[in-house]
Amino acid sequence: MKALIVIDYTVDFVVGKLPCGQPAIDIEDRIAELTELFAGRGDLTVMAVDLHQEDDVLHPEYKLFPPHNLWGTEGRRLYGKLEAAYDNHRDNIYWMDKTRYSAFAGTDLELQLRMRGIDELHLVGVCTDICVLHTAVDAYNKGYKIVVHGDAVASFNPAGHEWALQHFRGTLGAEVAIGQGGGDDE
Repeated sequence: MKALIVIDYTVDFVVGKLPCGQPAIDIEDRIAELTELFAGRGDLTVMAVDLHQEDDVLHPEYKLFPPHNLWGTEGRRLYGKLEAAYDNHRDNIYWMDKTRYSAFAGTDLELQLRMRGIDELHLVGVCTDICVLHTAVDAYNKGYKIVVHGDAVASFNPAGHEWALQHFRGTLGAEVAIGQGGGDDE
């Protein structure tokens, strides 16, 4: 069984407070397409969405990045066509707030996956070398097969993006898929 995890594809990470910019804009159609595919056929689809509170000085990112994905702001909305895909399949999509880089850290993601017998994770979103990477490392350590859709991940750091793609392949044994769907049932 497989699941799609859409990581942090929000207004703030695409064009807002901590933007990946054009590389993230360029993957909009692909992320929406994969979301429609997975959610449309009833596969677990997870929106793993970064959540921060204003002036949370105890959060480790407070000193690293400008405030972003703040509770109740426009910047925390899903970006572009992903929001429509979410609205189309709301009943088949699990929304999950996260407060750390990895979608596993401090969330019930692993419980949701294990309850459904999921053993293969398809990862998309931003930033390739931060939240996607940390989620992939945790997935590897928990024994999941990992597929990173290379045409559906982006970063504001081109060198970090390329390094992470190589790390997925060479260190985590992940498949980096380009232009492929979500498996046999397409």
